[in-house]
Parts: sequence; structure tokens; C-alpha cells
Amino acid sequence: MKLDAQHLQAHNQQALADHRAAFDYTAARLTRQGLDIPQLIDKIAALQIAIPSWALGTGGTRFARFSGGGEPRTLEEKVADVGLLHAINRSSGAISLHIPWDIPEDAAAIRALAQSHDLVFDAVNSNTFQDQPGQPLSYKFGSLSHSDKAHRQLAVQHNIEVIRHGEGLGSKALTVWLSDGSCFPGQQNFRKAFQRTLESLQEIYTALPADWKVLIEYKPYEPNFYSTVIQDWGTSHLLASKLGKKAYSLVDLGHHLPNTNIEQIVATLMMEGKLGGFHFNDSKYGDDDLTVGSIRPYQLFLIFNELVYGMEDPASINPTPAWMIDASHNVKDPLEDLLQSVEAIKIAYTQALLVNREELEAARENNDAARAQEILQDAFRTDVRPLVAEARQRSGGALNPIGLFRHSNVRRQLVQERGLKTISTGL
Repeated sequence: MKLDAQHLQAHNQQALADHRAAFDYTAARLTRQGLDIPQLIDKIAALQIAIPSWALGTGGTRFARFSGGGEPRTLEEKVADVGLLHAINRSSGAISLHIPWDIPEDAAAIRALAQSHDLVFDAVNSNTFQDQPGQPLSYKFGSLSHSDKAHRQLAVQHNIEVIRHGEGLGSKALTVWLSDGSCFPGQQNFRKAFQRTLESLQEIYTALPADWKVLIEYKPYEPNFYSTVIQDWGTSHLLASKLGKKAYSLVDLGHHLPNTNIEQIVATLMMEGKLGGFHFNDSKYGDDDLTVGSIRPYQLFLIFNELVYGMEDPASINPTPAWMIDASHNVKDPLEDLLQSVEAIKIAYTQALLVNREELEAARENNDAARAQEILQDAFRTDVRPLVAEARQRSGGALNPIGLFRHSNVRRQLVQERGLKTISTGL
């Protein structure tokens, strides 16, 4: 389905008076603090977060999956769903595909369809953590790090195939996440596993087009619970450094042990010019892939504080990272969850834009911990939702995305179009 623009405007009109009062109050307060509101609105509107094709259906868990109905049955329907999200929030202007879950049969047609929804294709993602139907060799004991060269070559060729699919779609990056590792002590030679992974990645790196990047993701555990080959940001950075200037680390918020200082990792990688991508989600105990900002909103803000500092530092050598949500849910409407996630990202980004960098650095240089805390928490405690809504409205989006989604009965219409028992490809 496509969103009716007149319906969106009518829905906005109902909330316009309250929004205008809230925005005027917030804008006046921030103007008194010396902030340039038009510039701030432009920055908020410019931030686009890619939607992964696998998050458009119910994700489930290893125990069960409860379909919500109306899930996209094809890649074309997934593109349409992301287009719908983008029409609502004007901040989801890219889609990220996982191969082979979503192989385009006609890349030119899919690219044209995406363009009709004002979408581009973000990084393409390879999959060597599952065996596909008819696959001649198994990844049960690893892929790029496997002890057998034939297994490694199968995984390498899959990644090269993913690059070729991405070229047809206009993508400019490949994301590699490996489940390779071990479940028991002694099962794997750590050094050989790393070296084989490096050699495999070098083959993939050679196949990258000149204007592409490879983003190397890391994760400390799961599905292997004793060791993973790329277990942390240091290992990812080491591999990226050995590969070359087109290789970068990718940070996934859910891929850290409890209480890890992710903002410090972000700062270090940006300092080195090696933060290439970011996967947003949230978690309570492990890689739960919960809605962004639903558990640790202050941590999300602190992470964005470092991201904004790195992006706005004129001496920074780090490219603008690729932003993407990487989450999957069993109990929420997936589209509502994605709207909530994008909103949380935009809020944290906006709060980080409010931080007075000069005052913060002065407090740091004077070792004034209390003042530094006050500066950060003042920005975090500022209700920036009117700014985010204003940026969205000026871009043609909804003042209240979830409200419009429900008022438009989007899910009911999708069920009518697609059926109640549809199951989306992916997780």
C-alpha cells in the first residue's frame, strides 16, 4: 500500500496547534542558549537510517515465531513497506538486504521500484551463518575460518556474489558478520582461525569495487558460546587495518557484553578513522535486538555524543558511518517497532547536537567532573521531540508517526492485501 498524502496532512492538521506551541517554546529556549534552530532542523532532517529487509516481518526466537499477518511475501513488498515507513517519517530512505534471503531476480526493476519510493540501497549483507538448501558443504564448523579450504572458498564466493548483487542495486558496501567460533575449549586453534579468516577476507577485499567499503562486524558470543573468531572491536579493527583503506569496523549495539563502554569504543574507532557502520538496537541481558532506546536511552545519547563529536570535528578522518537498524521482534508490529526505533535514534542524535562542546571541553580540561556531567545531562534531559517532529513535518512526514500508522489502519490493510498467514523471509 501507499500512504495517502492528503490523509497525512489532515492527520497533521489535528495536532498542529499543540505541536506549534511545543516547538515555539523549545526553539525560543534553545535560541537563548545560542543554538541556530534552522541549522539544527536541517541536520535532524538529513539523518537517514537504513531499514533492514529482514526486520519487516516477525522475527521470532529459536523457540517460536508468532506471525502478525500481512507480512511482506516478496522483495517487492519489502521495498514497499520501507517506502511506507519513509513516507511516514521521512527518515528511512534506505533499505539493506541480506543475501540469500532477498536475492533480486531483476536488479534493475528492484532498483527502479526503490527509486519510486524515494529509497536507495544501503550495505548488502552476506550470510555464512546458515546452510542454504542444496549447499554442497556445511558451515556447521565455520565458514571463512573453516579448517577446510573448500569450505572457506564456498564462503568467499558467496560474499563475492553478494557484492555483485549489491552493484546491481547501487549499494556501496558489504557487511560481513561471522558466527565462526567454538563451543568448547580446545575445539579450535585461535591463531589459525584468525589467520584463515584474514586470508578469506583478503580474497573478498580484492573483489570489492573501487568505491566500495567492507564493514566487519563483531560479536562476543552466540551461536558459539566459548569463542568467536571476531569477538570484539579490537579484532575487527585489526582485520580492517590489515585489509586496507576500504575496510572498516561495524558496531552493533547488541554485540557487547553487559556494561561494555560502547561510547568509548565509538570514540576510539572514529579517532582512527575506522568506524564504517552502526547497527542500532537495544538489549537487557544479551543480543536481544530490542527496540532502540527502549532499555538504555542514556547510553544511546552518550554514544551519539561521541558520534556527533567525531562527525563535526574538522580534523576527523572518519567517513560518515552507515546507519542501520538491526532488530527483530516477536511481539510488536514490526513496522510500529521500526517507527519507534527511528524516532529514538533521531531523539538521541538531536540531544547530542545540543551539547555545548566548548563548555564541555573546558570542564574536562579543568577536571571539573560535576560540571561535565551537568552539561551532558542538561542536553539529555531536554525534550527535543518538538524539534524532531518539526524536521519531519518540514520534510513532508507525520507529526505523530505511530498515531498516523494506527489511524490509517495500515496493518489491517496489509492483512487484507497479503493475508493473515504470510511469513516474511529472513530470521
